[in-house]
Amino acid sequence: MQSSRAHWWFIGPALFLMVLILLMPIGIAGVMSFTNYSLGNPGADWVGLANYEKVFTRSTYQKMFGATFRYVFVVVPLSVGLGLGAALLINSTRRFGDFYKTIYFLPVMAALIAMAIVWEFALHPTIGIVNSTLEQGCGSVLESWSWFAQGCDRGFPLWLTDRDYAIWTVAFIGVWQGFGFNMVLYLAGLTSVPRELYQAAEMDGAKFAWERFRLVTWPMLGPTTVFVVTISFIRSFQVFDTVEAFYPQGGGPSKSVYVMMFAIYEKAIQQNLMGIGAAITVVFLVFVMFLTLAQRWLVEKRVHYS
Repeated sequence: MQSSRAHWWFIGPALFLMVLILLMPIGIAGVMSFTNYSLGNPGADWVGLANYEKVFTRSTYQKMFGATFRYVFVVVPLSVGLGLGAALLINSTRRFGDFYKTIYFLPVMAALIAMAIVWEFALHPTIGIVNSTLEQGCGSVLESWSWFAQGCDRGFPLWLTDRDYAIWTVAFIGVWQGFGFNMVLYLAGLTSVPRELYQAAEMDGAKFAWERFRLVTWPMLGPTTVFVVTISFIRSFQVFDTVEAFYPQGGGPSKSVYVMMFAIYEKAIQQNLMGIGAAITVVFLVFVMFLTLAQRWLVEKRVHYS
């Protein structure tokens, strides 16, 4: 009995597009990463693992890894935590809920390049509103904080040009821009939590809000958390617009904000070193895949599916 092949007419176009749009570019980048290919040259020499050796041994790329992971491991937990907190507060608010949703979601809708320009003015060392506000606090009770007292005596940091603060400043902007998106996802997840579970938990002795959150809300938000954390990891690894807007000529002071996406752009586009750019791309994809699978495995072990 011959099996029907009609199903291939349904899944064939999707498989073809997946190979053409997703798998083929990855394969081409993988092959190109073993060459010294550059646009405009008629051919390319096979260099083997030389590009990968540069990526893992040269100090510039070590700074790239450091900046990328510092950014990711600051932005992801803070944006997820703030998104969950904002969602819980708005969900419990009886009035102005839609207003708060709009305010928190505005950074997500705004063009990040335009917002980067606004932040560049706000963080300016002399005319920026951030340092001006901090200077007005000098002489107050805040001077009991040693860092604040030092700022009053010596001047507050050059947020975007000081290598000790640049990556944390960019990470703060990433949190500001991303937590509103996570808030909307958590709000959608909260609508699927049955009210009966809260009533049952209260009857069992969960009188306080923290106990109801720990016993009911957090377990029921498990699937949403898996999705939010995964998306946050991917979005954080893809940071580029802010870095390019602040530091178009390089990765910030002493390469302290030299994230992987900017390194790919610099090597492959600006310097036309397609081979090394492809090698960084492959490493980037491997890191994203590994971290995504690892965090999904860790989070899904504690997920409660209703």
